[in-house]
Amino acid sequence: MLPAAHRMRRSVDFERAVRRGTRAGRSTVVVHLNRQTEEADGPLVGLVVSKAVGNAVHRNLVKRRLRTAAARHLDVLPGDALVVLRALPGAAEAEYGQLEHDVARALARAVHRAAGSPR
Repeated sequence: MLPAAHRMRRSVDFERAVRRGTRAGRSTVVVHLNRQTEEADGPLVGLVVSKAVGNAVHRNLVKRRLRTAAARHLDVLPGDALVVLRALPGAAEAEYGQLEHDVARALARAVHRAAGSPR
């Protein structure tokens, strides 16, 4: 489970990550990563799972899986990162292993791209 200290709650943080952040995509998920300018206590992770993914049961399953996958990969994120994981419609049919693999690869790519660009 994703620790409470790392959950993104403010809509301003979601907007900042999605609009100004680096994007990396896979077949089931798109990762948006932005570096904060102010001091942070650790990375913040938010989830976006739209109705395009499926009904409420499927969306909640995808959210649970994304939270777990994000928690397992917090160590690769910079301490000042704002990360939004946006589920694509294929996430509902994907097995957990595939979803976690996609999250890991997309996070690694987004971190690499963000490190190459100036804040």
